[in-house]
Amino acid sequence: MDEDGAIGNVDATPGDTLTAAPVDDSLATAADDTTTPAAEAAVDGSPPQDGQIEQDATQADAQDSTAQMPVPTRNIRDLFIPPRNIAVIRQRLFDVAEKIELRKEEFDLYWPYVDNVWVRQHRAGSDKTGLYKTDYYACRLQRPTYTPKAVDKPRTDGTPTRKKQIREGGKCHMKLKVVRYEGGYHSVTINQLGDKTQHLHDLDHMDKIKRTTVLMEIARSEVMRGYMPASVYTVMSEDEPRLAASGGRHLNRNDVRNASQVWRQQHKDPLRVHEGYKYDHGNGIVRENGALPLVQRVINAEVVDPTLAYYTGLPPNTLRFPDELRPFLEPYLPRHDMAFTEDGLPHVTLTYATSLDSSLSLAPGIQTVLSGPHSKAMTHYLRSKHDAIIVGVRTALADDSALNCRVEGVGGYGGLGWEGQPRPVIIDPGARWLLTPQTRVIRTVSEGKGKGPWIIIAPGFAMDPNRIEMLKYYGGKYLGLTDFDKRWRLRWEAILRALAAEGIRSVMIEGGGMVINELLRPEHSNLVSSVVVTVAPTYLGQGGVTVSPPPKVDAARRPQPAMRFKDVRWQSFGEDAVMCGRIPHVDVPPGATAPQSTTPATMAPPLRPVSFFNSSVDAQNGFQSRVPPSS
Repeated sequence: MDEDGAIGNVDATPGDTLTAAPVDDSLATAADDTTTPAAEAAVDGSPPQDGQIEQDATQADAQDSTAQMPVPTRNIRDLFIPPRNIAVIRQRLFDVAEKIELRKEEFDLYWPYVDNVWVRQHRAGSDKTGLYKTDYYACRLQRPTYTPKAVDKPRTDGTPTRKKQIREGGKCHMKLKVVRYEGGYHSVTINQLGDKTQHLHDLDHMDKIKRTTVLMEIARSEVMRGYMPASVYTVMSEDEPRLAASGGRHLNRNDVRNASQVWRQQHKDPLRVHEGYKYDHGNGIVRENGALPLVQRVINAEVVDPTLAYYTGLPPNTLRFPDELRPFLEPYLPRHDMAFTEDGLPHVTLTYATSLDSSLSLAPGIQTVLSGPHSKAMTHYLRSKHDAIIVGVRTALADDSALNCRVEGVGGYGGLGWEGQPRPVIIDPGARWLLTPQTRVIRTVSEGKGKGPWIIIAPGFAMDPNRIEMLKYYGGKYLGLTDFDKRWRLRWEAILRALAAEGIRSVMIEGGGMVINELLRPEHSNLVSSVVVTVAPTYLGQGGVTVSPPPKVDAARRPQPAMRFKDVRWQSFGEDAVMCGRIPHVDVPPGATAPQSTTPATMAPPLRPVSFFNSSVDAQNGFQSRVPPSS
């Protein structure tokens, strides 16, 4: 096929025999076949004739015929079974409309798909810690337009001079700042730089004027295995949607020749076509009658059941929450366009699983599984819709939970970077939780499947600087608060304001019992925006950790129902029943926390400063108050 998709002519050296490769060889990796002899020169549509050697323009691309060719790291499989959602990811890395944070392995995987767009200008180097390294990139079209000389000087080694063309430039001034972090986890953060926030061209324009490293490596790897460039181009262009998704809509045969020119000059052995294809006089390389396309054979060899292809590459513990159940939860979730509530607080969703006798666990400190597989997937879906999840230190100590989200589509489970992963927040006034690299939440951070935890503590003691630095190394930090209620407990409003100051717009509070019961008290319940309760069909018996608000009486001291939810909806999730609702407005006695509105609105966060720290100096000074930096 030529550049317009029509079947093109084939080129072969004089006397070459067009032979078919065995099927196993056609599916082998490039690394296994780097020594396969292959060479090709151009041929027109007529059969090869003795003495016919064409020195086409691509032969001049070889800078040094004796140069050492790098071993390709990609092969035809990467074209036929590309990374998930590669077209969407390429567009995002082209636009960079907002900050993008990727795991290092993701950056190494996806960046070669857009290196036809971005060119590194310079490297600023590392910071004092050596953990951060900064690079600066610019759009390729920022460079000035290049006009080649009328006549190039001949090369000293006798090879033909390269036929250069006018290089388009001076059109776009978009720039990027790319920061690599190599600490307890490895990440790459991509941000726009400067006041040019959009390209003056689209991605397809860049694909037209420059091919990506991925496409050129795939083409070179196939030629290095002994296939004719014309045959390589034919099999690569058979599935046009896959080729276009990887940036190859404008790929042509000359690109394949260019990618392999240097290697072909060093290897003069016969070439062959792919198994199942043949040379057809006047039509070039065509598929034999009844033969499956190579793309289909590669997919069939990779995935036994084609219906499972969608799950390729996902961790085995990935959870899937059905689309048809999501509308049930939607009214109770934080809105995407919501900044903070009217009082500058995050949206708060209170959620927990309980038995029929309102118990969370069999006894204090004992982890008790109540949720079935369906409601567990729902819980992880809820986590993906919140910026942070909050648990008490007792729950953190008892469960040693990963405190991450495992639903399909979030970072680490099919998504980019840490998108959809909530920030774990642990309420630990006495700093009882001693984190180590073996703690499950820290292991999850190291694996790139969760964020570093924030730990909220109270003042009054000197924190070990090593604990602070270790937590910071894994992307977490300590937040010190000094705002207490009458019972000398950290005030929930202060906790939520501290999180709002850190940019947290929504929190999901999961437990344990003390935390939940605190938020059900009249002076705190108005901080809760919505409630999601999973009821398991089981009794845990007496002696367990129960959930219940304090008793309520009327003016005559007669017992009254403590609380009844409004806007209630029920839904079965397997054997469990899930209730969604809201807490009605509660009149609080004088001196207690004022009721908080839960009406979403867009306004600036933190109405007042909180005391916090993330350095050893703050810890040793006993949490001296200071105003957090403005966002």
